Amino acid sequence: MNFPITRMRRLRGSETTRRMVRENHLRVDDLIMPLFVCPGKGVKKEIGSMPGNHQMSIDVAVEACREIADLGIPAVILFGIPDHKDARGSGAYCDDGIIQRAISAIKEHTPDLFVITDVCLCEYTDHGHCGVIVDNDVHNDETVDLLVEESLSHVRAGVDMVAPSDMMDGRVGAIRSALDAQGFDHIPIMAYSAKYCSGFYGPFREAAESAPQFGDRRSYQMDPANGDEAMREVALDIEEGADIVMIKPALPYLDIIYRVKSEFGVPVAAYNVSGEFAMLKAAFANGWLDEDRVRDEVLMSIKRAGADLILTYFARDIARVLR
Repeated sequence: MNFPITRMRRLRGSETTRRMVRENHLRVDDLIMPLFVCPGKGVKKEIGSMPGNHQMSIDVAVEACREIADLGIPAVILFGIPDHKDARGSGAYCDDGIIQRAISAIKEHTPDLFVITDVCLCEYTDHGHCGVIVDNDVHNDETVDLLVEESLSHVRAGVDMVAPSDMMDGRVGAIRSALDAQGFDHIPIMAYSAKYCSGFYGPFREAAESAPQFGDRRSYQMDPANGDEAMREVALDIEEGADIVMIKPALPYLDIIYRVKSEFGVPVAAYNVSGEFAMLKAAFANGWLDEDRVRDEVLMSIKRAGADLILTYFARDIARVLR
């Protein structure tokens, strides 16, 4: 039998050659760990649908950040659970809010850990939507004004990067302009540029206590059927001053990650969201899938698609392996 000159299996024959020609590598520097901060002291309440993840009071979050920094993970992203919610989400942009206090405490104790904040109103509104409700829908421009205030309050507290996740039109440009005008031109923006109206957010809404009290978010989050629209969203955010663009969720939208990286060549983040984490954890718990192997394969698929950064609840687990 005449074989071709090229035999693709030659370089697969040993672990050494596989390592030598490996095209993509997952690094601890690629990881961002999401954390949920709540009122109180000594609070560490496990999130039922997200094993190993907790709602944490600020003092407990500080200890978690010490561990995260020791593992070499460069950054965390904070989500706040306020002790009071109202129609305009005032807890999001008050200078003594839960996230503002958490930023200050974390930066005091782990100054080298890069702290990012989610900029949105859904965790702070009593109706659970991402902005100000007018005529039974989220009003874009009134919401943008409050997102600007939220961003400024986070920066005054010492945050290193803001990440608007609301999907309001024009919010990146408004935040960029306000930061620059206040002398914060050095603060980068990581925009949730293509955030889809996904069924994979359920466990997060339990964790952040942010489920909508009526309707859904289809009028502002993206239709899962659309890809070209994501390119337009990303282009607009880059034009408005986004330093990093994010695709959320990750696994059902690997094609979007690939297209964004290929077309724009800017730093790309992908959010390996709560539902992706929860379904894998359920399969691991039932013995249906090998946890270490499948976790690594999933994260590598996101990296291979083009993501430079991965927000994932697996961050601590994979960092221990990589270390």
